[in-house]
Amino acid sequence: MLFLLGATVLHAGLTDLHLRYVKSGLRPLLLLAGAVLIVTAAATLRYERRGTRACEPAATDRAPEQGKPDDPERPDQGSSEGEPRSGGGGGHREPRVSWLLALPLFALILVAPPALGSYTAAHTGTALQKPFGFPDVPDGRGPLRLGVGEYAARAVYDEGRHLRDRPLRITGFVTLGRDGAPYLVRMTLNCCAADAQPVKIALTGNVPPVLRPDSWLEVTGTYTSRRTKDPVNDGPVPYVKVTASRPVPPPSEPYDDAWTG
Repeated sequence: MLFLLGATVLHAGLTDLHLRYVKSGLRPLLLLAGAVLIVTAAATLRYERRGTRACEPAATDRAPEQGKPDDPERPDQGSSEGEPRSGGGGGHREPRVSWLLALPLFALILVAPPALGSYTAAHTGTALQKPFGFPDVPDGRGPLRLGVGEYAARAVYDEGRHLRDRPLRITGFVTLGRDGAPYLVRMTLNCCAADAQPVKIALTGNVPPVLRPDSWLEVTGTYTSRRTKDPVNDGPVPYVKVTASRPVPPPSEPYDDAWTG
């Protein structure tokens, strides 16, 4: 089991599978943990084999005594009614049903769960927080590519000071509010998927008439000072004025690191 667990962790760390569970910066620790588990499994197997070989001579020395008749005066003999004898040699094998513990490991490799999506976003309030600062944005006339969290933080806490009169390009997945209002969302995390929380942007302008939850969308638009409140926790949610949009495939890294400026 240690070997299977270590191999699973290594497989996740060497592929993009780990990005569904932890942030990309934890990849070296995953690889180290997988290697340690495999080495521990190898050391345990070697220890067990050495213990088995050490017991073999003692078992051979006791073999001739097995043919002697039972001594009624010995307290470790079984009763005449077939009760099991106490003591005696012979190790106990683990039950084969314990190998069912390996099924979750194979499921982790073969059937990886999807990343958190619109259902979690619709039932969780926005996690937007004021960052430590706002670095300058690159100069240029082309669209400025921003993450959902970065745009939301600049729009709410910096009043869009670096975003005015600049075309923007933002990618996220779609979720619908209780009233059917569309949001562009990205799940942010500090460590792993267990603490993932959504950051939301409300869409206005040239919004597609039909939007499917969990579909990934790349929108091109401009900053607007319009805001709303998240219906779940009353957190601030800025709008972006959409001028164009197109569906895109889900990225290999579905989560964003918490943006702090």
